[in-house]
Amino acid sequence: MLPHSFPHFVQQSVSTSPDGSDLGAAPATLLPLLPYGSALQSACLIARYKRFMADVTLENGQITTLHCPNTGRMTGCAEPGWRVWYSTSANPKRKYPYTWELSETPAGHWIGVNTGRANALVAFALQQGVISELAGYGAWRQEVAYGEEGSRIDLLLTGHQAGEPDCYVEVKSVTLLGDGERPELGAAGVGFFPDAPSARASKHLRELMRIRQSGQRAMILFCVQHSGIRQVRPASHIDADYARWLDQALEAGVELLAYGATLTPDGSALTHSLPIQR
Repeated sequence: MLPHSFPHFVQQSVSTSPDGSDLGAAPATLLPLLPYGSALQSACLIARYKRFMADVTLENGQITTLHCPNTGRMTGCAEPGWRVWYSTSANPKRKYPYTWELSETPAGHWIGVNTGRANALVAFALQQGVISELAGYGAWRQEVAYGEEGSRIDLLLTGHQAGEPDCYVEVKSVTLLGDGERPELGAAGVGFFPDAPSARASKHLRELMRIRQSGQRAMILFCVQHSGIRQVRPASHIDADYARWLDQALEAGVELLAYGATLTPDGSALTHSLPIQR
C-alpha cells in the first residue's frame, strides 16, 4: 500500500468505454475522483495573457482575473467565449485567489488546464490501482533530485513486492488535440506532446536513458487531460528534437505509457490507458 493517502475523494457515476469515450446507454460505474481545493465555479473566458493570468466574466457579470497554472501555449484550450471552471483559495495572501482548473469546449470536451495537477492524478491512480504497469510498489516519493543535468523526477517508486527495480516516472500533461484541418494541430483525435519546443523535456529523456542504463526502470507517463484525445503521438511537427530523443530513449529501454483522465467539475481521475503512435 502506498504511504501517501487521499482521504477526501468523491464518487461519481460515469459511463465510459476502455478508450474513455461516452457509451451512452452502457451501465455506469462508481468512480473515485480526486477533488479540487474547493468547489468549482464557472465563468466565461475573455482572454488569457502574460501566461499566468486570464480575465473572465463571472456568472454575476463581474469581470475578474484568474491565476492560470499553465506555462504552455495552451493551443486549443483557451478560446475567448469558452466556459471555464475555477477553484477558490482560502489563502488571504494570494493576489489572485481564483485558479483556472478546467475548460469546457463548445464540442463538449473537458480540458484540465492545471498542469500542476498531473502528478497528483498519477499518484491518485497508483493508490486506486489503475496503472497496472506500476502495480506492486510499496512506496513513492515526489520531486526527487537525480541525474547529471540537475533534474528532479516527478515520482520515484520503490519497494516492489516482487523485487523489481525502482521506477523513475516522469509525468507529462497532454492537452493539445489535433483537429485534422490545421497542420500545426495535427490529426483529428490525436493528442500531441509537447505543444511547444521544449529543451527541458528532451533533457528529461536523456536523464531517463541514464537511469535505465544503470539497471533501474525509467518511464514517461503521458497524463492526458483532454476528453477528446483518443491516442497520443510525439509532436515531431512541433519539436523534432524531442521526437528524436524519444526514439533513442525507447531504444534504450525507457518505457512509455499514456493514461486518459475523466474530468468533471466535481473532481478528476485517470481511468483508462490510451494507445501511443510513434
